[in-house]
Amino acid sequence: MTANNLTVIILTYNEEIHIDRVIRNVKPWAQKVVILDSGSNDKTLEIIRSNGISVYFRAFDNYSNQRNYAIKNLDITTDWILFLDADEYLSEELKIEIDLSIKDSDCEGFYLRRRFYFMGKWIKFGGYYPTYILRLFKKDCGYFQREINEHFVIEGKTSFLKNDFVDDNIKPFEFWAKKHIDYAKLEGLDLYESNRISDQKKHNISFNSKDFKHWMRYRIFNKLPSILRPLIYFTYIYIFRLGFLNGFPGFIYHINHDFIYRFQIETFYWINKKNKG
Repeated sequence: MTANNLTVIILTYNEEIHIDRVIRNVKPWAQKVVILDSGSNDKTLEIIRSNGISVYFRAFDNYSNQRNYAIKNLDITTDWILFLDADEYLSEELKIEIDLSIKDSDCEGFYLRRRFYFMGKWIKFGGYYPTYILRLFKKDCGYFQREINEHFVIEGKTSFLKNDFVDDNIKPFEFWAKKHIDYAKLEGLDLYESNRISDQKKHNISFNSKDFKHWMRYRIFNKLPSILRPLIYFTYIYIFRLGFLNGFPGFIYHINHDFIYRFQIETFYWINKKNKG
């Protein structure tokens, strides 16, 4: 059954290991699938074209710009857009739920529930599941912002779907590690700029508002010594949020993502502070 009035957009760069899986997952279901590539030089484009999928090109600068460009410039004639990364795919239950949800819906967008795998292991504990991400929305109802960890700013009503999409990257670990070094540079700069701006603002403290969480982050947690913040974060995720239940692949992930990666962010934060302060 083909989903009504829905285009799936997939971003790619050297995704020959993943691209056939995601295309086969959504092509028989979605009304249209289009791909925005950033200059792949492996077999990605060959696989895309062998599946009869339209592919467009744009040099990559950041994810928000890439997604915003796709919304505005690709040949999208449907009312609804669903963004997927090449290493993701939809559960069959979610496809059925999307079909039912977008039909005569009064919502402008839907949050999808992400199920994340690392080295073949579902990272279910540690606060990683369920995680909801706004990926399904009506065309021209909002835009993406932030260079790293981009999110969609939407105008209108949203709702949450209950079934999962799967994030399962099967590239080797060294790819993951290199990618997170690049992310850490951007996160370190973002942390420096956010702290600098926050120091210039007054914060109203309310235990019933989002401002309290913002105050706790920028006035308390971000003022702790840099060596303590990654350690506290790892302890919170691994012990208090039960990350240890994710097994040995989970231990590898939590050490690398929730401690080492966080310490890399702190390192680049310190470099920015030293150079710009």
